[in-house]
Amino acid sequence: MAKTFEELVDEAREVTEQTTPDEVNAALEANEEVTILDVREKEERDASRIPDSKFLPRGLLEYRAAEELPEKDGRIVIHCASGGRSALSVKTLQEMGYTNVANLKGGLKAWREAGYTVEEG
Repeated sequence: MAKTFEELVDEAREVTEQTTPDEVNAALEANEEVTILDVREKEERDASRIPDSKFLPRGLLEYRAAEELPEKDGRIVIHCASGGRSALSVKTLQEMGYTNVANLKGGLKAWREAGYTVEEG
C-alpha cells in the first residue's frame, strides 16, 4: 500500500532519536562535538540558518554523506524547516551506518521559537 509523506515521516520519527533545541543548545554550550546538519534547500539556507551548521540538501544526502560526514560515530543533529525532511534524513543516515544521529524536533522553526540564534540572509 502506498504511503503519504506524513506517514513516512511518522514512521521515521518512531524509529529515530528526536532531540529538542534545548538539548542541542546545552550540548553546544558544553563544547560537545556536535555537527548540526541542515538538509533544507539552498534558497531556505540562504534566507536563514543555525550558526555553524553544515549544509547538505536532502536530495544529495545519500550521494555526499560519506564525503561530507566521514565520522559515522560522531554526533549529528539534523534539521530542516519543521522536522519532517530531517526525520527522513536521520532514518537514511542510520540505514547508511551512522550510529549517533538525531532529528531536531520542530526544525529551525522550533530553534527560533526557543530563542536561539538564527543567522538571517
